[in-house]
Amino acid sequence: MAINNLKKYIGQDLQKLALKYGITTYKAGKQNKGWKGLILEILAGLENNISKAPNGLSYELKSVSSHYIKNKLVPKETMAITMINPQELKAHSFFESHCWAKLKSLIFCAVMWHGKNAKTSELLKVISLDFAENDDLIKEVRDDYDFIRNKLIINGFDALTGKDGKWIQARTKGIGGINPQTGKKRPVTRAFYARPILIKKFFEMAN
Repeated sequence: MAINNLKKYIGQDLQKLALKYGITTYKAGKQNKGWKGLILEILAGLENNISKAPNGLSYELKSVSSHYIKNKLVPKETMAITMINPQELKAHSFFESHCWAKLKSLIFCAVMWHGKNAKTSELLKVISLDFAENDDLIKEVRDDYDFIRNKLIINGFDALTGKDGKWIQARTKGIGGINPQTGKKRPVTRAFYARPILIKKFFEMAN
C-alpha cells in the first residue's frame, strides 16, 4: 500500500507538498534537514515516527538525494540507517541488531538533488527491497557490522571511524564541537550509514 501511495507522487515537487501538509522546510533561513523524510512518510500513509523501531508495519522508509550522471541515477550522499548505542552494539549480533531491522525490508525513495540548501526536490524513484539473511549482499554487510562491532569491543567507541566498512560505516552524527551555552564539549555520537556504493546497488537491484 505505502509503495503504491508514494508512486503516485513521482515527478512532483516535495517542497510544495510539504507546505500543503504544514511541514516547515525552512525557518529563519535554515533548512529543516528532516523535512523530506517527514513528507514522504505522510505521502506513504504513515504517521511520523522518530523511534528506532521500523516506521512501517513491515518495512522501513528511507530517502537519499540523488542526481543523474549520463542518464544514470546516482546517489549524492550516504544514507543514515540507525544510531549506534555502544552497549547494544557490543551485545547484539547483526541479525539481532537495529541495523538489520532497518535494512531487511526497505521502501527506498530517490529524491532530486538541486544543490546545497535547494528549496525544491522532486520524487524520482520508489523502490521496494526485501532481503533474506542468506543473500550474498547481506552477508557482506554483516561482515562490515562484525568488523565495526569487534573494533568497538577491542578498542572502544572512540576507535570507530567512517573509513571502516565496504558497504556500511560507523560515522559521526550530530552537531559535535563545543556547546556555546555551557562551554563544554558535546558528546560524540555515531550512526550506521549506507555508503553510496550500497545505495547504487539498491538502484541496480530494482532495474
